[in-house]
Amino acid sequence: MKHKVILVVLDGLNDGVARHAMGHLQAYAAAGRAALYTLTCELPALSRPLYECILTGVAPIDSGIVHNNVSRLSHQRSVFHYAREAGLSTAAAAYHWVSELYNRSPFVISRDRHTEAPDFPIQYGHFYWNDHYPDSHLFADAEHLRVKHSPDFLLVHPMNIDDAGHKHGLDSAQYRNSARSADILLADYLQGWLDAGYQVLVTADHGMNNDRSHNGLLEEERQVPLFVLGDAFSFNPDVEPRQTELCGTVCALLGVAHDKPVCRDLLRPAV
Repeated sequence: MKHKVILVVLDGLNDGVARHAMGHLQAYAAAGRAALYTLTCELPALSRPLYECILTGVAPIDSGIVHNNVSRLSHQRSVFHYAREAGLSTAAAAYHWVSELYNRSPFVISRDRHTEAPDFPIQYGHFYWNDHYPDSHLFADAEHLRVKHSPDFLLVHPMNIDDAGHKHGLDSAQYRNSARSADILLADYLQGWLDAGYQVLVTADHGMNNDRSHNGLLEEERQVPLFVLGDAFSFNPDVEPRQTELCGTVCALLGVAHDKPVCRDLLRPAV
C-alpha cells in the first residue's frame, strides 16, 4: 500500500529533552496514536553527515560525507531519488545543505532559495542558510509546499533547537524551551497532516552536550527521538530502529522500489 510521508528532522534534539519537553507529541503517544523510540545516531554526530545518513541509509564512514565541510552532491541514492524514479512528487523545507546534497552544489541563494524544478530529486523547496532562521517561518514554508504541491514526500527541517544548544548548551533553559517551542509549532500542523493522509516521522540528526557541541560518543550527543504517527505504523513498543533504516522505511511507506535496510517492525504487516 502506498502512503504519503512527512519526515520532520528537528536538528540537534536530544532524546531525553524530547521525552520531557515535547508535550503535544507525547499526548499522541499517551493516547495510543503515536509511538516514541530512541535512536542512536551514526558517527560522527554531525549534521551534514547525518542528513545524508537519514535520507540515504548510508553511514558517514561509507558515504564520504564525514564532516560538515564536505560540500558536494551526494554519491548515494536518497529517498528523493527513489520517489522521483517511481513518479512521485518531492518537496523540502530545509537547511541549504540538503539542497547541496541532492539538487545542486554549491548553493546559490538567488537561484536555489526557492526551488521549482520538476526534473530535480527535490522538485519543490524552500531552503534557508542562517541557523537562527525562525522555526515558525520554516514550518510555514513547509505547509506552503504541502498545500501548493501536495507532495508524496515532504522533508521538514528546522534548526532553532540546534542553534540554542550551540549558544547555551544541553542543560539550559534556552535549549529546552526551543524544544518546547518546536512541539507547540508542530501542534499547529500535525493533525492536519494526519487528516490529509500523511504518515509522519519526527526525529533528529544528533543530540547536544554541555560543551555546546556534538561530534563524539556521549549518550547525550548520540541518542535522539523517533516519534511515528499514522495508521501505517505498528506502535510496537519493543522495536529498536536504527538511523540507517529510516530511508528504507520511508521508501516502504511510499511504496517505491529501493535497496535500503528497513525496520519492518515499525510498520503494520500490510505495509
